[in-house]
Amino acid sequence: MEFGNDILTLVDEDGVESQFELLDELEYEGEYYYAATPYFENSADSVDEYDELIVFKLEGVVGEEAAMVTVDDDEYDEIAPIFLEKFDEILED
Repeated sequence: MEFGNDILTLVDEDGVESQFELLDELEYEGEYYYAATPYFENSADSVDEYDELIVFKLEGVVGEEAAMVTVDDDEYDEIAPIFLEKFDEILED
């Protein structure tokens, strides 16, 4: 298995770009979800300081671009544990 950085560049409604490292994706109850963490080119600023898991949901496709939104707290509480369980399984192998 080959690992590499899958970097998402997302643009918010104000036109501000942010980068995230894609960790995993899944389909759950007909929706597509993506687990990510903030991406920093300088590794010294990475996971040690910013260990948050961000969950995005695919809202649709506009042209050739995916429209993604962060999930609300209730949806996060439902989806994040699924990602965390998958990560634990990967680390155990």
